[in-house]
Amino acid sequence: MTTEVNSKWQNANQPAILSLGDNDPYFKHVRDVYDTVARRAYELFESQGRRDGHALENWLTAESEMLNPVPVEISTADHELIVSADLPGFRDKDIEVRVAPRCLVISGKREEISDRTKRKTIYSERRSKEVFRMINLPEKVDPENVKATLHDGRLEIDLPKAAPSKTIPITTKAA
Repeated sequence: MTTEVNSKWQNANQPAILSLGDNDPYFKHVRDVYDTVARRAYELFESQGRRDGHALENWLTAESEMLNPVPVEISTADHELIVSADLPGFRDKDIEVRVAPRCLVISGKREEISDRTKRKTIYSERRSKEVFRMINLPEKVDPENVKATLHDGRLEIDLPKAAPSKTIPITTKAA
């Protein structure tokens, strides 16, 4: 079950931040995205006469057709990781951030409004209206205290590092 993590911090320009657990129904969405990309990669494989040796190329082409890539930058400070992602054209209500101790997922879907009655598009280099990025984090973070802000198409996520494990000294009893 997902729960909202930092609802007390939610206001304008802040996407929803949700925890990501092992039995999270969100993983169904991840599987659906994976299956959609896999189907398209297989279509590319078939259209090329089922030639071997192009699996990675087909996968990357399918992924770029289906999903808008999310460029990210991960930096570290004393007590937190900071992830910055470029999401031009997305609003805070279009974006969802999910966090587990070692994983961050950024996803979003935007509605594109266009007036198709006046003109016909002949060529477009615009990308998909959906983004999805799963990032394995280099350190454990505290999912309960994550903050995210969106400003001018730039998403910044502050992930406090998890407290380090304590070493418990072992003492011996005298007999």
